[in-house]
Amino acid sequence: MNFLAHLYLSGDDPEVMVGNFIGDFVKGRKLRERFRPGIAAGIELHRAIDEFTDAHPVVDRSKQRLRPELRHYSPVVADMFYDHFLAANWNRYHREPLPLYAASVYRLLESYREVLPQGVKDMLPHMIRGNWLVSYANIEGIQRALNGMAARTPYESGMETATRLLRAHYNSFKEEFTEFFPELARFVHEFRAQ
Repeated sequence: MNFLAHLYLSGDDPEVMVGNFIGDFVKGRKLRERFRPGIAAGIELHRAIDEFTDAHPVVDRSKQRLRPELRHYSPVVADMFYDHFLAANWNRYHREPLPLYAASVYRLLESYREVLPQGVKDMLPHMIRGNWLVSYANIEGIQRALNGMAARTPYESGMETATRLLRAHYNSFKEEFTEFFPELARFVHEFRAQ
């Protein structure tokens, strides 16, 4: 799952949202010693979401379809494709329109700037300016995101051509997302209840 799904799955708790958003930028353990409880809980949730997603057989079908061309970048691209389907079908999952939700998320992240890792601080202005969360709803937005990721990758990744695979297998990826996402949401609900 990528940024939009991690934010959505955080619910309405601002600190959990921030922690879940920054999860990929935080390394190490002893999170409760380094962050406020809500932010630490969000980072823990981020890691649990990633672990559940990486091991799920439905997600594996998506990754297998990508693997011949994208090799070890296939999980990253599958995450981006799934964020596309969440954004494109946002009104099925959330009562607030995506543009309003995204604007409130950007404001929230800016208000927690002092706790954001440097990589997030560097990325956030680009994210806001390009309105990434809303742009994921169309294939062109996913293409821009993958172009940027490919440019920052030190090795030849093929990510810049991945939307060709999305277009070619659109219905299959959509069916897999539609099957998987409710299971992920149930897992998150149970994880947060513990």
